[in-house]
Amino acid sequence: MKIVIIGAGEVGYHIAKALYQTNDVVVIDQSEEACERADELDVHVLHGNGANVSILQDVLEGAGLLVAVTGSDEVNIVACMASKLIVKDKDRLKTVARVSNPDYIDKPVAKRSQIGIDIMVCPELSLASEVARILAIPSAIDADYFADGKVEMMEFVVPDDHYLVDKPMQELHLANCCIVSALFRDSEVIIPHGKDIIKGNDHIVVIGKPASMKEVRDMFGEKVGKRSKVMIIGGGIVGFYLAKLVAKSEFDLKIIESDKERSAVIAEELPDVLVLNGDGTDIHLLKEEGVSEMDVVISVTNSDEKNLLCSLLAKQLGVKKVIARSDRSDYVSLFEMVGVDSAVSPRQATVNEVLKLTFGQGIESITTIEGEKAEIIEYTTSKKSKIVGKPLKNVKFPAGAIVSMVVHKGNTVVPRGEYVIEEGDRVVVFSLQSANAEVEKLFK
Repeated sequence: MKIVIIGAGEVGYHIAKALYQTNDVVVIDQSEEACERADELDVHVLHGNGANVSILQDVLEGAGLLVAVTGSDEVNIVACMASKLIVKDKDRLKTVARVSNPDYIDKPVAKRSQIGIDIMVCPELSLASEVARILAIPSAIDADYFADGKVEMMEFVVPDDHYLVDKPMQELHLANCCIVSALFRDSEVIIPHGKDIIKGNDHIVVIGKPASMKEVRDMFGEKVGKRSKVMIIGGGIVGFYLAKLVAKSEFDLKIIESDKERSAVIAEELPDVLVLNGDGTDIHLLKEEGVSEMDVVISVTNSDEKNLLCSLLAKQLGVKKVIARSDRSDYVSLFEMVGVDSAVSPRQATVNEVLKLTFGQGIESITTIEGEKAEIIEYTTSKKSKIVGKPLKNVKFPAGAIVSMVVHKGNTVVPRGEYVIEEGDRVVVFSLQSANAEVEKLFK
């Protein structure tokens, strides 16, 4: 597919990086520095304004996808609208716009086809939704749902003193409707077998039927019936939306926001939430507000460096779990290396939506885990899918992938070797990025 990407910042660069090997990618940006970085990839780079009609007319011929991810909502919207007007076959060209202003969008992903935007993505709202899912499961560092909520994914860290340390995977004794899809150990990714030994600080990814996941949560120390104390540092779009999502849940919630006017607005909008006007890096303020008694501290300011500092201060003062926003993807692993329990990036939501469009029909959802080490992809099978109609043990599945769950006529099952996938099944696959292309062929 020919793909035009407008904006070569963090989001645009990573979309290009994910797609250039199997697609014809054109990148447009006004920044010479951003163009130089994009030029390191095997893509066609243009220095200019991506909303310029004359530039668009030159690059859109034969294009199947236009992705506008500059730092300006208006430029992204105009570029998508103009592109639809320029091309003759409007159904051929799909458009994606990154939009951050809540005046334009009120949910993480929306469709605005009436104005020429097939997919509108708000990374900040997506990030807030992701953190809210993690908060809903106190013992997890990542969580997501697939197949309309019939399949749940959770990622846990095994503490050094956990009873499972140095024991084989088979001693997990999971319910029939749960499976360990992956184990992350330092930089290594393991698709585990029963005899693999669990080590302290391993990250374990469990996928299963939501009703059967309670025992997994209990296994990793979740306390039931206790109101969690949560502090959010940063009352911008992410912090405010996150507070709105969890304000009515079983949380005692505090927000620290440095801007006085913004603090007043949040306090008025969320009367049940304690809003403090102050600096999240002020150790005296943190102590005064009882940060050591918090179950979770989430730092989501617009500064990666400040988020890291706030998180490390909170951890030093005794907070059990800290979550930090990192806009720069190369900081995510660094954050977790120095003690942040979960580093989350707003760009991934946009990347995932674009990947769904480029993978073609059958893709329902994509979730990237552990930075970009692996993906969990949900497919809906068609009668043409090569995986349909034969036992899984006879399917030539790539070594870096595994079918974790299948939803057949509303029933969720962990498929074994004899299981036969049928047309219309929802199939959840864990896959290393190196195996994605081979997995995709099985579902075409």
